[in-house]
Amino acid sequence: MSDAPRPAAPLDDLPRTGRGRLKVFLGAAAGVGKTYAMLQAAHALLRQGVDLRVGVVATHCRGETEALLAGLPQQPLLRAQQRGVASEAMDLDGILANPPRLVLVDELAHSNAPGSRHSKRWQDVQELLAAGIDVYSTVNVQHLESLNDRVRDITGVQVAETVPDWVLQEADEILLIDLPPRELLERLREGKVQVPEQARAAIDAFFSQTNLTALRELAMQTAAARVDADLHQRYRLQGRAAPAVRGRLLVGIDGDGQAERLVRHACQVAERRHLPWSVVHVATGGKRDETSLGYLQAAQQLTERLGGEVVDLRGEAVARTLIEHAGERRASLILVGRSRQRVRRRWLGRGLAERLLAQGQGLEISVLDTEADRAPARHRSRPPLAWQDYLLAPLATLLAGGVALGLSRVLELPNISLIFLAAVLVVAVRSSLGPALACAGLSFLAYNFLFIPPTLTLSIARQEDVLNLLFFLLVAGLTGNLASRQRRQLQALRQTQAETTALLELSRKLTAATDRQAVLAAAMQQFALWREVDISLLGRSHDGEWKVEAGLQRPLAEQERAAADWAWQHEQPAGLGSATLPAGRWWWWPLVGEDGPLALLGVSPRHGSALAPEQRRLIAALGQPLAQALARAQLATDLEAARLHGQTEELRSALLASVSHDLRTPLTAMRGSIDSLLALGEQIPLEDRRELLEGTRDEAERLDRYIQNLLDMTRLGHGSLKLERDWVAPADIVAGAVQRLRPVLAPLQVEIQVPAELPLLYAHAALIEQALVNVLENAARFSPPQGRLRIGVEADEAELRLVVSDQGPGIPEHERKKIFDMFYTAARGDRGGQGTGLGLAICQGMVGAHGGRVSVGAGLDGQGASLTLHLPLHPQPLMEEESA
Repeated sequence: MSDAPRPAAPLDDLPRTGRGRLKVFLGAAAGVGKTYAMLQAAHALLRQGVDLRVGVVATHCRGETEALLAGLPQQPLLRAQQRGVASEAMDLDGILANPPRLVLVDELAHSNAPGSRHSKRWQDVQELLAAGIDVYSTVNVQHLESLNDRVRDITGVQVAETVPDWVLQEADEILLIDLPPRELLERLREGKVQVPEQARAAIDAFFSQTNLTALRELAMQTAAARVDADLHQRYRLQGRAAPAVRGRLLVGIDGDGQAERLVRHACQVAERRHLPWSVVHVATGGKRDETSLGYLQAAQQLTERLGGEVVDLRGEAVARTLIEHAGERRASLILVGRSRQRVRRRWLGRGLAERLLAQGQGLEISVLDTEADRAPARHRSRPPLAWQDYLLAPLATLLAGGVALGLSRVLELPNISLIFLAAVLVVAVRSSLGPALACAGLSFLAYNFLFIPPTLTLSIARQEDVLNLLFFLLVAGLTGNLASRQRRQLQALRQTQAETTALLELSRKLTAATDRQAVLAAAMQQFALWREVDISLLGRSHDGEWKVEAGLQRPLAEQERAAADWAWQHEQPAGLGSATLPAGRWWWWPLVGEDGPLALLGVSPRHGSALAPEQRRLIAALGQPLAQALARAQLATDLEAARLHGQTEELRSALLASVSHDLRTPLTAMRGSIDSLLALGEQIPLEDRRELLEGTRDEAERLDRYIQNLLDMTRLGHGSLKLERDWVAPADIVAGAVQRLRPVLAPLQVEIQVPAELPLLYAHAALIEQALVNVLENAARFSPPQGRLRIGVEADEAELRLVVSDQGPGIPEHERKKIFDMFYTAARGDRGGQGTGLGLAICQGMVGAHGGRVSVGAGLDGQGASLTLHLPLHPQPLMEEESA
């Protein structure tokens, strides 16, 4: 082995940012000693006291490896039965529940057992890293996704289990474990890698001297491509930016068998040249069969796994569209596959590569020749014929022939062939290029048969008619081609416009939404237009329970819940068609804000198959403004909560300041009277003792009113105040309020004006009486001694008014709208002084609970203030004598 494991703590020289570090032991093939080297490094760390655990290690019955494994702490494996076959898997949840500092996970590219959370082991590793756990892992170079085709060419074996290159690119350290091919073959023969029977078969097939030498070269190239990773890391540690990446690689693909091979090659080129890369497909509007769509979707999904960007464009000229996109993205290199050599391209020499070379000035054009994939491509299934479109061609030709014959007998037309050209144009607009060319050929024959002498034959007597027919055929073909191209462009534009319109419409609806429910309702209005899928928008409570906030209301199955939980926790898509828990019916897309997920968008295709890549990208595009709107609604909610909290604190401070005075005053007076009675007792004359007791009683009643006001305000604020209505006479309410406040009103000249004939009130009598008491007490407090205080009752057909007028200092007009706010105290007037300001606020609340209101006006003789309680009147009940 070329490198011995360093007995240092795992990646201690790198700054820890909450995410674990990944160290990969890379080898050229099985048996070079990757697992052995990883276990040796683990033993060295264990002796240093590092908390580590074996997640999963495959010893393949190698005695030396099993001996090393036995001395390490291990996480018990999960065992399950799948269709009668026993399987073992790493206990990911067990490790996360009691996380060590370092976990050993062998065979990074290994597939997990069916039913596991992730389909691949490297996804388990990513979850461990996200939890802040360091990971040691192993991988062979043939398992790299971008090298899959090259390994197949070298060994003749298609490796099924692969790991995306970006996983290795994000590794913090790669350790190349090297063993010369001769030594590896010797280990195979000795049975140290596989059992002897399997070893002999492996040497004859995969493990040949030539294959191992080529794989060793690939492993060294992969390690060499990562040589400057430490340099970039040191730049980051020093707070300096790494050298800027220049340019971009664009890869043009089509729906053919070479698309995936082209993507893998592009990934390797981008990695070697440190270029960001995009895979671009230009749709020209033509129809594609299922095989072509399958090739295209597979290549785009491979691009996403390898860390590239997927771009879909629409245009008629593929080369020009690629070059324009390269200019927009400042790309420096365009990579395409060699076009299949059709006959017309052989003659004209105008394939895609040739057009790019002719038009792409200043760009580097690279062409990958995939001769191995071209032969099968010739035999791939053709697009199914649209028989209804091709049936249109003879029908249009027959109709054009009939019209031409009819018109030729009535009118002298200089060129009857225009009618057939019109038929070709109609067919091209209604169908595609194939039916249009068929119509052109049929029209050529019909025109010759019906109108070129000798008629009713296909013979041509005159030489000039031959030229006419040839020009007719050429014009018909060109016309059909142009019309078909315009139709494809129109279809592409309509599709683009539909997507753009969807984004604009959703953005417009979200702009008008002010809260979370309005945002979700606007989103569902837009998603309701998608008839082929079911949509569900989920929210999560503080206790971790899912709640369907909009869309399809259906309980989540256990597997769907697990996929939703994973998507929420890791802020990545999961479920149907993804690499995480793909066995369900729903594809989950987290709507993420700056502070984490805000909601979960679930999409379930009604046809049961996975969503196409372009559908997922459209949903992701629509999800971005939806997430922004949810974040905006959340921010508005938080700001409103902060505002209410501030107002609550202000009210609390005002309440404490006011209550401390209003409660202390009567308590002080009561305590003074009681102390005098206790100290002097019988020495105080009887009349004076009576006066002290009456004063104590009055202050106790005053204190009781303050406390009652506080209780009433609390009930009003919490909505627990219940109205027990009954019919009551207004005069009884006035008499009750005056009686309760008789000591308070004694120093004033009270005038009571209650008409004899008044309608009855349907109200809670005690509440209306309390409201009137609050108004009278407020007026009495600020009225001058011997001042006038008038209590009046007025009524009309709609309402009854209780009016209290005084001669106090009055309320400034600009403050009259504020006096009913809690704790508001006017600078002068009826709300001045040190009062709590609860009386009138409670008054308005009680009257408002009955559907009434309180108004403020001028007082008596232009002085003071006048407060009026407006109470609605109800249809009067029948009197007993009338009902008898």
